[in-house]
Amino acid sequence: MLETPAIAALHGWRPDLRICVLVEPWCAAVLEGNSAVAERIFSRGFVKTALELRRHKFPLVFNQHGGPRSALLTAAASSPARVCWDGFQFSFLYNVHVPDKKEFFGTSGAHTVEHRISQFYWTGLPRGPIPRAQLFPQPDAVESVARALSEKGIAPGQPYAVLQPAARLATMRWPVEKFREIARWLRNSHGVASVVNLGPLHDDITGRIRRELSDCATIVDSFDVRELIALIVGARLFVGNDSGPAHLAAAAARPSVVLFSSTNPSEWRPWKTEHRIVHTNAVFESRRGDKSVWVTEERTIASIGADEVSAACDEILTATTAPNLAGESKPAL
Repeated sequence: MLETPAIAALHGWRPDLRICVLVEPWCAAVLEGNSAVAERIFSRGFVKTALELRRHKFPLVFNQHGGPRSALLTAAASSPARVCWDGFQFSFLYNVHVPDKKEFFGTSGAHTVEHRISQFYWTGLPRGPIPRAQLFPQPDAVESVARALSEKGIAPGQPYAVLQPAARLATMRWPVEKFREIARWLRNSHGVASVVNLGPLHDDITGRIRRELSDCATIVDSFDVRELIALIVGARLFVGNDSGPAHLAAAAARPSVVLFSSTNPSEWRPWKTEHRIVHTNAVFESRRGDKSVWVTEERTIASIGADEVSAACDEILTATTAPNLAGESKPAL
């Protein structure tokens, strides 16, 4: 989803271009229904993917990841122009080197979306306002989610919040018992139900979520990414740790309260949507691209109080209106 602002800007400038995106199958749903994307190429085994890229005979390839596998796939495409940022791994495989964000923007605090669009600016895209991220919930997924929620007691039109207690690293996770406090507060103070999509979590946190939240939140463990998008698009609010679903919420233009600790909010905050950030006041050192190294922090994420998060929720709930997107296939911009 953080790729879609650059794609939208490029397509808006040159609608005649055929934009193809190499994507992992599990997350391909974030581009489903996006008219700016002519084709999603699914990443499989290395050889199979490399042959598929070469078959397309792309005149220009942008490596928006920068890792070793993506570098080798960029080379395997055999395109006349191969673009990546200067100083990334296997830089000799590229023949167009884009300055890293600190040099390009004059600051190390540029957002990841700005970092990614810099490749397109460098190669001709006129600078201008960067669009929001985009998601296009599909009708069948919206219907599937509505049925699942109804079976669990959340009626159509009933406001709900999506809670995200999981995160990639333990240092990024706010305690599950504090999410329980927020779920109860949302229900008692605003009449908003809470929904937790477990998804592919670590076993250690899955058990805690079930124990702590089963009496105050609806827990779903079967939604795929398409359904997760539909779930978030219909939500009144998103509350959670910095994570993939937090970016889905931003792309869906859902009001969000996001907790940050060992990741840099200046780089990973919700992009162009109503949000509040609660963080540990960590200090980061920017290294390269969207990679920052944690240096110090005033407190741990566990020390963030439920009162701080509920205050942020209260502020954002009173500042925004409820969504009316259920059953629609229009983009959430």
